[in-house]
Amino acid sequence: MTSTATPSPSPAGAPAASPAGREVEPPTWLRRLRGFGYAPAAAASPRADVRTRLVPPYAKPSRQLWLTFGLPPETWGIWQRIFAWAGPLLVALVAGVLRFAHLGSPKAVIFDETYYAKDAWATVRQGYEASWPKDIDKSILANPDGVALPVDPGYVVHPPVGKWVIGLGEWMFGFTPFGWRFMTAVLGTLSVLMLCRIGRRLFRSTFLGCLAGALLAVDGLHLVMSRTALLDLVLMFFVLAAFGALLIDRDRARARLADALPVDEEGRTRPDTKIAESLRLGWRPYRILAGVCLGLAAGTKWNGFVVLAFFGVLTVLWDAAARRTAGAGAPYAAMLRRDALPAFVSTVPVAIVTYVASWSGWIFSPDNGKGGYLRDWAAKNDQNSALSFLPEWLRSLWHYETEVYKFHVGLTSGHTYESNPWSWLVLGRPVSYFYESPEPGTDGCPATEAGKCAREVLALGTPLLWWAGCFALLYVLWRWFFRRDWRAGAIACAVAAGLLPWFNYQERTIFYFYAVVFVPYLCLAVAMMIGALLGPAGSSERRRALGAIGAGVLVLLIVWNFIYFWPIYTGQTLPMDSWRGRMWLDTWV
Repeated sequence: MTSTATPSPSPAGAPAASPAGREVEPPTWLRRLRGFGYAPAAAASPRADVRTRLVPPYAKPSRQLWLTFGLPPETWGIWQRIFAWAGPLLVALVAGVLRFAHLGSPKAVIFDETYYAKDAWATVRQGYEASWPKDIDKSILANPDGVALPVDPGYVVHPPVGKWVIGLGEWMFGFTPFGWRFMTAVLGTLSVLMLCRIGRRLFRSTFLGCLAGALLAVDGLHLVMSRTALLDLVLMFFVLAAFGALLIDRDRARARLADALPVDEEGRTRPDTKIAESLRLGWRPYRILAGVCLGLAAGTKWNGFVVLAFFGVLTVLWDAAARRTAGAGAPYAAMLRRDALPAFVSTVPVAIVTYVASWSGWIFSPDNGKGGYLRDWAAKNDQNSALSFLPEWLRSLWHYETEVYKFHVGLTSGHTYESNPWSWLVLGRPVSYFYESPEPGTDGCPATEAGKCAREVLALGTPLLWWAGCFALLYVLWRWFFRRDWRAGAIACAVAAGLLPWFNYQERTIFYFYAVVFVPYLCLAVAMMIGALLGPAGSSERRRALGAIGAGVLVLLIVWNFIYFWPIYTGQTLPMDSWRGRMWLDTWV
């Protein structure tokens, strides 16, 4: 058979050959970029199997590993499928133990639980939030069954999904600290499991996926938020679920594209321009699921809509890249013709409908002044407007949302623990959720202490993980820009969606714990960097050994750092000197 293979592309930095055989020097700017590691895109050989590029196979453990455990070769495939779930489930089990251990402690209403725990209780009992007396927290802790639900509606500045979630735990376990923290602990544990599976799909490696999940399990900020009834952990969960759904959609769409391409006599999938540019990718349920998840995210906090915009761009760029790999000569034009509109319809309208539906409890409450806050606004104030043809509940909801928006953009009152987003990645100003100073001999403070002890719940990421994450993000950006690694681009996009929008509101009162939304992707970045430390396939034994030592030391230091800070993540009583020893920066106090 006559070979139709084209010559291999020139290595990075080498001059290209002209049709006449003369070498053509690349532009000056390109030669300079190559000095930083830039590698030009290699054209696919017509004899290359395009399927492996569209849907790369998962990494397989080495033969030596299976033999070490005494497993016969015929069972290796079975065990690989078992480990693909057993590893993530084991990591999630450890994460669950950490998050549920003494979940009801401290027995107090800590930080913004004073808003969300009570709002959640009212939401699950009557469908909308109530206006609570300012001094009710002590009564709730002392006798929750004796606290009556207020009659008057409450003015709240966040949508209801997060409160429905928190309220589900209260409905099951009562109006107690354990009850209002239960569901955030559940979602925190499930998010670790999801990240293991997401990392496995992203890196095509069960080991790196489990590593990313394990890093999330030992992150202090994620732990504290999983043990506190605040909205941001709920927001993080739905955003992560949407990210995972889009990854599954990406794989399925690319597999469908690969199935449609021609196969040569040797069984290799070949590129085809016509198919790559014209094929319709059909029904994509996981993209719709992502729209639902992002609608629930926005129904928890409005920045879910910002994530929707970032992820929407990301998913259509993935489609263009898939068509280019399949042989499209004009992949972006093909994406705009075939994919852009279906992507929009299956995410944006779905997210908006989900968001509006999340207000059902408020919408179906009475509109005679005895329902949700401002539920009767249109009936009282908007009977003769140009929009009177719209349902009253919709006009009332729109007015409520505009009032909430004015509140958010105008929130500039100072707070002891406010911080600027520039400082988040380096842990400039964490947030103290709870602090007490027990006397010697009380509440776990040793009687031998000369002075008071300290008991604190500090929302602080595991320092070594976050500081390593700063370097990992630089590596991810380098990998994305210079090597065009789509995995790095996906991680960078998710971090940007959670971080960059806050730079538009630097005058607003904002807090470090908002960063929990992008913590999973920070862990993915560190896992990707550790994978690079371990070395690519085919590396020498010496290179692999040195990489494994370096990676192992880094992971062990992160775990040790988490254990060291565990007492101030969980509100344990410490002698004052031990507490001060954990305040590594003055801004942490």
